[in-house]
Amino acid sequence: MDNLHRPATASTPLVDFRYDVHQLRLEGESYPENAAAFYGPLADGLKTYVAGLQGSEQVEVHVALSYFNSSSTKMLFGLFDTLNQAAEQGRRITLHWYHDREDDIAEEFGEELHVDFPALAFHAHPAD
Repeated sequence: MDNLHRPATASTPLVDFRYDVHQLRLEGESYPENAAAFYGPLADGLKTYVAGLQGSEQVEVHVALSYFNSSSTKMLFGLFDTLNQAAEQGRRITLHWYHDREDDIAEEFGEELHVDFPALAFHAHPAD
């Protein structure tokens, strides 16, 4: 499967899905005009990727979004749900959630992810 890399824009995050080394990264801001159009191909690729995972592979997911709107939130939940389902089937998936220490909304969102997707090994990383 080919890796997926999209550079960040003013309204979309950096996407660096390195399927070959099992490292997935989203970083930046997310408020695309059409969230479904932006995240749809990511979701499709992610579903294909997790379907091919072997039991011994460790997947590291790094998410550092400084801002995301409500339509992005819905799409992100879809991505995390795909990962959670794979983890429920025995895949080893770790979600690293990076947020500004002063950003209560991002911190609470991370806590919500931890509750809503319990099969993922969750690690919050507050930064200054």
